[in-house]
Amino acid sequence: MTPQQQILQRRREFLATSASGIGTLALASLLKDDQLLAVDFERKDPLAPKPPHFDATAKACIFIYLAGAPSHLDLFNPKPKLKELDGQTLPDSLTKNVRFAFINKNAKCKPTQEKFRRYGQSGMWFSNRLPHISSCADDICMMHTMHTEAFNHHPGQLVMNCGDQKFGRPSIGAWLNYGLGTESKNLPGYVVLTAGPPARGGATNWSSGFLPSTYQGVLFRNQGEPVLNLNNPKGLTDAVQRKSLEAVADLNRERLNSVLDPEISSRIAAYELAYRMQAAAPELIDLSSETKQTLEKYGVNRSDGVQKSFATNCLLARRLVERGSRFINIYHGGWDQHGNLTKDLAKNSMIVDQPIAALLKDLKQRGLLQSTMVVWGTEFGRTPLAQGGDGRDHHPSAYSMWMAGGGARGGYSHGDSDEIGWGIADKPLHIHDFHATLLHLFGLDDKNLTYRFKGLDFRLTGTGDTGTVVKELIA
Repeated sequence: MTPQQQILQRRREFLATSASGIGTLALASLLKDDQLLAVDFERKDPLAPKPPHFDATAKACIFIYLAGAPSHLDLFNPKPKLKELDGQTLPDSLTKNVRFAFINKNAKCKPTQEKFRRYGQSGMWFSNRLPHISSCADDICMMHTMHTEAFNHHPGQLVMNCGDQKFGRPSIGAWLNYGLGTESKNLPGYVVLTAGPPARGGATNWSSGFLPSTYQGVLFRNQGEPVLNLNNPKGLTDAVQRKSLEAVADLNRERLNSVLDPEISSRIAAYELAYRMQAAAPELIDLSSETKQTLEKYGVNRSDGVQKSFATNCLLARRLVERGSRFINIYHGGWDQHGNLTKDLAKNSMIVDQPIAALLKDLKQRGLLQSTMVVWGTEFGRTPLAQGGDGRDHHPSAYSMWMAGGGARGGYSHGDSDEIGWGIADKPLHIHDFHATLLHLFGLDDKNLTYRFKGLDFRLTGTGDTGTVVKELIA
């Protein structure tokens, strides 16, 4: 290569490489103008509020995840036909080629032992295990025809929370914060609260996946230090911490201008948010400003352990909504009743029933339910077939979930499974359809909420035509 050719080569490298940044900045500017750039490098705060695609009814979501799969047949969807078939096997036409987690096709039909009746003007069905939530029937949009491809817990939890059984996909909360940002200045846009046994999927359920890490869920504790290692070490003053933070931010911004890596923007935002959270997070979990009546309604003082923890999480969720957080996950595990169904269902229902109902009523009384979506979610349902003497196996083909507020259609029951709860009789609702509808209520078109990763435009609702907004679920 001649000296002149070497000079031209170096000039091309100078213009094109991310090290110099000039060529990349020019390309980024052009892509941004054409709305082809997934990340806006000029945005100082990745979590700054962004406009929706169209007018929205929902502004915040409290997604209560019951890990392990509660038995919808014993809580929401009675099937009298099962009493007639008690102890009988199903015909091969139904069980042929069906995959079960533990039982086989010779398992016997099992009717519910719970007592059901209709509630509210809508006449929605609930069992005796949910006396508090059932009093909110006319605010609830019940979905009886949910179905999924996953029949084991971790894959099923990933599909419900992230839209795919594969690792590394962003969760619902991450997508919402990516698409809309957050109104909260001093607390994360996506907060995770847990109580009881953990979900099998763990942190993969609230991951940001390939999105910048600023969008992932932040795990909070409801007592003690809200976020581990949030407090300053002894001897570090606020003034020294502020100067240190500014110095680190200057270095990070210099590196960002050099390589244009959006993860550096996430790092800068995370340091700043952590600094502001040192005052805001302790105030959040300090319930001394709540009235005695409110604490009693949620059941915060019912007892110690999981009951207290779950009740506190429901109250903290309302406080997070008031402070502008976009998405709050509340996880409660222990719903995988392959045995001891009667006893464990009663115990778990007692833990969650009163606090969830109190949350719905509290949001409504404060004028927040109209803009806050509350979801009762899980990975799949339970079989109408028995496992052992008192249990049910995993059942992904038809199960029930519900949502309330945020523009969801209250007092409405969507579709139904067949007469034994085996398959769907009408109005099937895939998880992708539920996700598309949820995003729609937030003013987001799921087909246009995308992020380019490894040359592909990814969505929460999968690829192609998957995911349909179900207008019947919308008020």
